[in-house]
Amino acid sequence: MTPLSRRTMIASGLGLLGSTALVACSPTIPATGGVGTATPGGATGTLDPRARDLLSVHGIEAATAEDAVTAVDRVPQPRPLRLTGSVGYDQVTFADDSDEVTVPLTGGQFYLSMAPYRTQTHGCYYHNLGGCQGELTDTPVHITVTTDAGQTLLNEDTTTGTNGFIGFWIPRDHTGTVTITADRATASTPFDSSPDGPTCLTTLHLT
Repeated sequence: MTPLSRRTMIASGLGLLGSTALVACSPTIPATGGVGTATPGGATGTLDPRARDLLSVHGIEAATAEDAVTAVDRVPQPRPLRLTGSVGYDQVTFADDSDEVTVPLTGGQFYLSMAPYRTQTHGCYYHNLGGCQGELTDTPVHITVTTDAGQTLLNEDTTTGTNGFIGFWIPRDHTGTVTITADRATASTPFDSSPDGPTCLTTLHLT
């Protein structure tokens, strides 16, 4: 998928979902190319000092870019935050009013964040850690993530955050299905952890 087609997809999604939108995620598209039991694999690089300084201003302490993504997504405040973070396949861009830093995700994993909903959602492609706000906050859910090859990557109970999202690190370069159940309602949607895949899933309509 080309950058142009990804932009077209984002614009189309926002248009279709605009009447029911909450706080929309950032349209930022990284130049190239996640919270659960699936953890980053392989060696992770030390977080760039400039990024560490930017995050520290907002009370976030992290040793790696992966730690920073997880920490910002878990900030227990409604969105938007003063700090944003656009997550792509292999990099994340953190920014506030005074600075912007892009750092690589070197752990070999893909951050997949999702927001189940009942009545309201918003268009999204690359998850904005400080901008995306989902409808169902602090809600118990059960999630399974299964590849098209039949491998179960996740199968557990968890709870959405104050931002209405749940995020997980999963292996890169897989396709499959995400299924979420909450209070006897279920929603499913495809996922794609390839370089062109979305890190933000907001089409999980619980019915």
